[in-house]
Amino acid sequence: MPNENMPHAPISRRRFLKNSAAAGSAIALLPGQPIAAAPANKQPNSPSAILQNQVVDGRLDLSPAKWIWYPSERCLQNTFVLFRREFELKFAPRIALGWVLADSRYELLVNGERINWGPTPCDPRWLEADPVDITSALRPGKNVIAAKVLFYGQGDGTSPLGKPGFIFNLTMNTEEEGNYELISDSSWKAHLARSWKPGQYKRWYLRSLQEEFDARLYPYGWEKPEFEINDDWLPAMEIENAADDSSICSNYSEYMLEIRGNKEECYLSPRSVPLMKEYEVPVALLRESYLIDWKRPPQEYFECMPPDSFKAVKHTSVIEKSAGEWGVEIDGESGAALTFEFKDQVVGWPYFTIDAPEGTVIEMMVHEAHQPGGPPLLNSHYNSWTRFICKQGVNKFHTFDFESCRWIQLHIHGTKGEVTIRNIGVLRRIYNWPNQPQVRSSEPALQRLFDATINTLHNCAQETIVDGMARERQQYSGDVGHTLHSIYYTFGETRQPARYLKTFSQGMTKDGYFLDCWPAYDRMARLMERQLNLTKWGPLLDHGIGLNFDCYHHYLYTGDLKALEEPYPRLLRFAEFLKTIIRDDGLLAVEDIGIPAVWLDHNAFEQQRHKQCAFNLYASAMFKHALAPICRAFGDDDAAARFIRLSESLQAAAVKKYWSKKHGMFVNNLPWVDQEGGIRMCDRSLATSVLFDQNPKGNITNTIKTLVECPGTMGLSYPANAGWRLWALSKAGRNDVLVDDLRKRWATMDSVVLNNTLQEDWTAKKDGGSQWSHCPVAPLYLLFMNLIGIQPLENGFTRCQIRPQLADLGDISATAYTVRGPIQFSSKGKPGARKITLDIPDGMNCELVVPKTEKINLAKAKGSSPDGCARYQLKNGGNEFSLVSV
Repeated sequence: MPNENMPHAPISRRRFLKNSAAAGSAIALLPGQPIAAAPANKQPNSPSAILQNQVVDGRLDLSPAKWIWYPSERCLQNTFVLFRREFELKFAPRIALGWVLADSRYELLVNGERINWGPTPCDPRWLEADPVDITSALRPGKNVIAAKVLFYGQGDGTSPLGKPGFIFNLTMNTEEEGNYELISDSSWKAHLARSWKPGQYKRWYLRSLQEEFDARLYPYGWEKPEFEINDDWLPAMEIENAADDSSICSNYSEYMLEIRGNKEECYLSPRSVPLMKEYEVPVALLRESYLIDWKRPPQEYFECMPPDSFKAVKHTSVIEKSAGEWGVEIDGESGAALTFEFKDQVVGWPYFTIDAPEGTVIEMMVHEAHQPGGPPLLNSHYNSWTRFICKQGVNKFHTFDFESCRWIQLHIHGTKGEVTIRNIGVLRRIYNWPNQPQVRSSEPALQRLFDATINTLHNCAQETIVDGMARERQQYSGDVGHTLHSIYYTFGETRQPARYLKTFSQGMTKDGYFLDCWPAYDRMARLMERQLNLTKWGPLLDHGIGLNFDCYHHYLYTGDLKALEEPYPRLLRFAEFLKTIIRDDGLLAVEDIGIPAVWLDHNAFEQQRHKQCAFNLYASAMFKHALAPICRAFGDDDAAARFIRLSESLQAAAVKKYWSKKHGMFVNNLPWVDQEGGIRMCDRSLATSVLFDQNPKGNITNTIKTLVECPGTMGLSYPANAGWRLWALSKAGRNDVLVDDLRKRWATMDSVVLNNTLQEDWTAKKDGGSQWSHCPVAPLYLLFMNLIGIQPLENGFTRCQIRPQLADLGDISATAYTVRGPIQFSSKGKPGARKITLDIPDGMNCELVVPKTEKINLAKAKGSSPDGCARYQLKNGGNEFSLVSV
């Protein structure tokens, strides 16, 4: 198999058998699953065993591989290093499996074939290595494993900090010669890739890479076996760092921040979510083109955007040579701007092919939303451009980092002559969901809304679950945590939410509050900024409360207590921190609390002090309905009792200060109503009080009336938090309002109609900074939780209820994927003549809740029901019944 060029001798039979003792027969690129014993007639050398051998108690040891980098004592920000390893094979391997990891990002290629891009965004102390299967890419003879590695060097929305490094460990097996290892070490060649300038500036506060790629300096073919290296390829430098430690622990000098990880706490672990799926999406059409007459140098414009830099005129000389191929003449002075449109907004790597003179410059701009006839250059969305400089002839370009867009514009300039552009598109990346969504509505507008919500999930829920991929790409709790409900029900996915709970919780400060969008640079930078009073944004305490609910819901949906083992002690520490900001009035403060802050929403509050009511009701609900049940699940009944007492204390103090007997509801500014000249409410505090039974004597009449009517005195949350109001209305039996809201407020969103996505704000502008693919995925979770009414009553869906409240909806069907199996729901007909079909998986105790006026041929079930309702026992398998009440 490998010849003398291979770094290691064949693994001994004894070691091979030890490594493969827990063999199975199926390839499992996702570690963590049980490994079956090998059948007696097969060699114990399965992919599962090869990967699992290096994982002990969830920790990964890539020995004898070495962390490597380009020989250096300093690494500038946005530096690219190319790594290459040649080797010979006598036989094509039966299996070639291993692990790869880099700080900050890598693209792995084998014999010129793209294998993977990674890793997942991680806390720098606990990096996750990606499994790789390159079996099909290897062949007898000479082979090359290549890695294109970028070190950010500055914070990003997906990477808070780190140190440069690359590590690789591969096990190959043939029937003829057994197992062999190929590891990263000084036998690899490293090249400082000046096709990307080391030290390039950041794109934006939360995007590290402003990519500029010069094809004239790129060693084309370097990733293929026939490439011949020169003196610019040096033996890789082995970095002093253990192969089971994150790169942040190395002895490499990090000159920008002078950081070093604590080896006592840092470790590597296997990737905890599946590898992403990728597929090509071509542009739909060329929408418009302009001639750009530059008054200032284009490079200056893209660096700092001085005003009046250019004049644009409609460009008429673009020729469509054939389907998907365009030609344009450039004069060496002006630029040609060609704007292409996709059918939907997607996330992935934009690419194009251009045949142009050497030195031709292309700024590729991406945007979420553009108005044809609007701004001629699409450089209005957080500097979302990449610069490419052509070599002579045909150039195939793609961005190194992925983007979120529905529009791509190519601004071509810098030389004179004819250029031809073709093959324009995006290599889309989406999560490898275990199930395909099944949601159908007979109303076209609602079907379009549900489809847009699913597409938004594809865009926003990838390795991490984020607010929006086009801006900062950060995971939050609070508003973004609501996304988890849709993920559980729509796709039946549990690993992605479990990873979210872990990584988010890892961002805990020594004071005991969470860096609420971890792992990301944002809140870490805010710690310094808040010390100097340079920003109003600090780590958001309400998102820490949201994490408690996220953890509880995960346990309720999945029964997976193991996923909470790492977050749980941090939840307890956070609870202790909250107690330190309780003031003399018995309430948690929302002002003058030091570094952290209370946010709750953009739109629902006129003043910061108005948030105290909602924040305390939310915290009270957390202690009683989220943290206390988690404590009981871990057997800590004393802690649960303490938190329930604290919950009751906060609720009583909130009632005392903010409950208005006159208005019959919580009023945000009740203590200051006279000086402010009128009352102010918010949908968040009113909804919370209904959902968690916090109104004195259960009086919710005026609260519900206000939530229905939405008077001007009530602040209305932005879309990501709008589900709270609709949850509360549904609990009160007002799904007519919920359905009306979906039809009139959600289905009519510009982003739904134009981008097949959900936007960040109720009003989103084109050609600006508005987010057109954000995380307000309420339509899906409201469909499952409130319209169909599926709710787990005991952890792991061992017991659940279904309470259909369909208002005046027409035919609708959906499949909710649970850990017990799919619940299939179908409703046909209008109110008063509905036929309901339900298929319940085996092993699930499922109960139906309907109005008492319905005559259902099912056995009555035990337990209380909402007023005017009865509870019935559904059978496993098929259930059919009619709902005749209006």
